[in-house]
Amino acid sequence: MKKEETVKLISAEGFEFVIDKKAAMVSQTIRNMLTSPGSFAETEHGEVTFPEISTTILEKICQYFYWSLQYASGKETEFHIEPELTLELMMAANYLHT
Repeated sequence: MKKEETVKLISAEGFEFVIDKKAAMVSQTIRNMLTSPGSFAETEHGEVTFPEISTTILEKICQYFYWSLQYASGKETEFHIEPELTLELMMAANYLHT
């Protein structure tokens, strides 16, 4: 996979998730960060840092991005969310517009 086809999402703890750009574009916020005109660091380097989102939550969000692409293509499967992650995940999803 080419570097321009991926995006690096960085959690509050500094853990890096390299995912398909198409998957990352599920988030309206990330899409805006990566496609905005101008010389923004996110656009130039293809990486976004989330200082308020923990590694555990960002990992679940990345899983959701891929699940969402599969669901949109007609593959209906269940997306399991652990109850202890629900509140923090909802806050992150609200910020990311997913």
